[in-house]
Amino acid sequence: MDTQNTSVRPPAQSRNSGKNHPHRHTLGHARPGGVIHDNTRHTTRFTVIGNHLTQHPDLSLLAIGLACHIQSLPTGAGIDIKSLAARFPEGPTRIAAALRELEAHGYLHRTRERTPTGRIVTRTVSCNQPGRRRDHATPEAAPPKPPAPRTATAPQRKPARPRALPAVPQPTYSSPTLLQTAAEVLAGLRRTDPRLLLSATDADHLAPGVAAWLERDLTPTAVRHALTSDLPPEPLRRPAALLAHRLTAQLPPLPPFRDPSPPPAVRHPLQNCDGCDLAFRSPAPGRCRACRPDPPGGA
Repeated sequence: MDTQNTSVRPPAQSRNSGKNHPHRHTLGHARPGGVIHDNTRHTTRFTVIGNHLTQHPDLSLLAIGLACHIQSLPTGAGIDIKSLAARFPEGPTRIAAALRELEAHGYLHRTRERTPTGRIVTRTVSCNQPGRRRDHATPEAAPPKPPAPRTATAPQRKPARPRALPAVPQPTYSSPTLLQTAAEVLAGLRRTDPRLLLSATDADHLAPGVAAWLERDLTPTAVRHALTSDLPPEPLRRPAALLAHRLTAQLPPLPPFRDPSPPPAVRHPLQNCDGCDLAFRSPAPGRCRACRPDPPGGA
């Protein structure tokens, strides 16, 4: 009666014991103050974002959030600075800086293209995995095109001549010292923005325009700030043309005490002397100074 039945299996231990609790590390031993995830599986309206973006060691928090927002947008949505500034409270300056961060790390690619109508537009490509970029102009699975039949070689076109730069303002009274200061201002622009590297020909064309600003009592620092502030974030195809436009469109007025043009000198017409028939200048016909009678009491 007191013999134990060894053929009976021992009772199974509870699966939810304190040692094997499924949430033991989450609930009982979580780091104090650490995050606890309450996740629900998404079935609609979701976007897959890689941790290489959300945990990027070099991007700012604004750039990471902006990249996530851009990747969630449908194809064709506007992501220019004006559209994003209207959507978010950060403002155009901070949004432009965040876009440059994403472009530097390969999450955005921006190029300037000409439409069939001749308009220049900025084309932006968002990459969810930098380094694995493909040609977005051709579908990924498009079959290769057969080689075109060989035809007679067409005559080569001469390369298009570069368009002339827009005209710039001219100083009222130019001097070598003023033009030298203007050239130094232009040469120093690349230290503020490397995109403003100018050739010697472009600098010679723009120097009179800078001199026209300097003669309006502006310091070289003020002129440099006016030419380099609020530049577009995309690459500059013709920096000299942009500077020429700014020099003309934003030209300040002359100081009130400075007359922009010297008074014209009075030149009377030539007259033939009635006495000796020699030519002399006078507002009316008559005699020259040598043929005039001496005034009364004169020598």
